[in-house]
Amino acid sequence: MSNINSNHTFISKNGKDHTKDSSIKNNLEFDFSFIEEPVKEITLLQEIKDKANNPRNIGYFVAKSANEWMDEAKNRPIPKMLFSEFFYEQEICILFSDTNMGKSILAVQIADSISTGIPIDGFKMEAQKQKVLYFDFELSDKQFQNRYSFEYNNNYKFDDNFIRIEINPDAEIKEDLSYEEIIKQAIEGEIKKSNAKVLIIDNITYLKGDNEKAKDALLLMKYLKQLKNKYKLSLLVLAHTPKRDQSKQINLNDLQGSKMLMNFCDSSFAIGQCSQDKSMKYLKQVKTRNSEMIYNYENVCIFEVCKKSNFLKFEFVDYGNENEHLRQISDQEKTDLENSIDKILVSEPELSSYAIAKKLSADTDNFNSFKVKVNRIVNRKRRKTSNN
Repeated sequence: MSNINSNHTFISKNGKDHTKDSSIKNNLEFDFSFIEEPVKEITLLQEIKDKANNPRNIGYFVAKSANEWMDEAKNRPIPKMLFSEFFYEQEICILFSDTNMGKSILAVQIADSISTGIPIDGFKMEAQKQKVLYFDFELSDKQFQNRYSFEYNNNYKFDDNFIRIEINPDAEIKEDLSYEEIIKQAIEGEIKKSNAKVLIIDNITYLKGDNEKAKDALLLMKYLKQLKNKYKLSLLVLAHTPKRDQSKQINLNDLQGSKMLMNFCDSSFAIGQCSQDKSMKYLKQVKTRNSEMIYNYENVCIFEVCKKSNFLKFEFVDYGNENEHLRQISDQEKTDLENSIDKILVSEPELSSYAIAKKLSADTDNFNSFKVKVNRIVNRKRRKTSNN
């Protein structure tokens, strides 16, 4: 017969009543061996003890020795490749490029590979076939069909693991929530419903429109990181770059809102344009945590974007040096720009480099990179003048 009554009275072997004794909460080694059958009160005390011994429940940080971390980590599975060294399991990976460079084409191809368990030709895929949620905020269903059919007939047969999701225009809008919060809640709902572990989001601007502001980018990346940790996800997120100078190598700073996005993502790779042939693109790693930087500027992957049947895709061609595929600026172009700047500096010597760039630039899309170039030339010329 139990000595613990329904009012949670605690009686020890010596008959002392510990009901109001606060030490019961602190002394977790209290002797219950005299009790003949399991009771809920013992379970409650054990839970308290477990929580007290669990560092995860103490404060904001989790502090353990380095060896303890190593021991715990060795019991976790090694992340497998989903798209060679570009994208691993349980990563937040960002794929970025300028507009109309084929991000969505490649992302669908990666999703198709993961959903079937068949690697893209020339690349590795170590994980088993599994469900993929593809959040498509870019194309309509008809535009999607056009890419994966032959003139709207003979549709490509995707695996049932490939789940494409777009916004429902008839959905009720909760007036007390922002559009971004509604999208986030809906994404989490689809994760719970499907139990999928791979998400592809096309593209990031639908989660947070103003990613150029550090605060907004930080909040977005914290949300994605929480989502990844909560559901053990692998996330491939597509993002745009502002118009960039295609005579320069792709780097971390080309990503819109790059500082915070790059700090918090696990890996990132980009699509560049091959200047000699507009149908040719190249892939370049710009950040990785799970492997060496295999595909850097000396070893980019060259692709042809083609549709030989009913599937628009990136078809691997070769490896190459990024510099071979950048737009080359001719000596004549450089000379013409220098001469134009010289004339303005003579006629309007007080004009700022920004104002000079505005006068000379006809291409508003590439103005940011152009003004940097002009500023560099103007500063060099003014330093030379002041030294003389």
